[in-house]
Amino acid sequence: MIHPILENFITVAKGVAETFGSNCEVVIHDFSNLESSIVAIFNGHVTGRTIETQMTDSILEKINRHQEGHDVYNYTGKSTLGRELKSTTTFIRDLDQEIIGCMCINFDITDMLSARNVMNELCRVDENELETIGEVNKVNDVLYDIVESTIHKFGRPVIYLTKDEKVSIVKDLEEKGVFLIKGAIDYVANALQVSRYTIYNYLDGIRETK
Repeated sequence: MIHPILENFITVAKGVAETFGSNCEVVIHDFSNLESSIVAIFNGHVTGRTIETQMTDSILEKINRHQEGHDVYNYTGKSTLGRELKSTTTFIRDLDQEIIGCMCINFDITDMLSARNVMNELCRVDENELETIGEVNKVNDVLYDIVESTIHKFGRPVIYLTKDEKVSIVKDLEEKGVFLIKGAIDYVANALQVSRYTIYNYLDGIRETK
């Protein structure tokens, strides 16, 4: 007979497994019968376990180590199949705050780790070039901050700005010296959703009135 509280957690376990897909195993353990503690398991292929599998030594170890029932998040390990796992164990209590079981989540991150290694290799750069690239990024960051803050003053998305408001923005940016920055014309045109020739026309009109 499954404890009603544990039974309620079965739907939670299923929801987690369905949400995160076939790489996510979720298990509900009932501590009243440690010889056959698994009362529900979803995506058991992750560790090769079934509802008949006995509780693992690692779970028993965690129970002994956390007598007060502190949950254990994001610990790592390997399945019996040699797959890399990211796991979480949360303890379940009854109305008297006694621990009656736990929910274990085991996420197979093997493929993700392989993908990370590939991405790290693809993103590897020559350290000697970082200083030059960094200077370019600083210029781009300054340009972004000035343009965004100037547009933000109008409090509306660019698509709703009138021509006069866009001209006003270009005028502010011109006074701030933004267009002295290489590539600023194209950047501002893109930000205001107009052509670069429109920005030139705005600037011509602004400069004629000075």
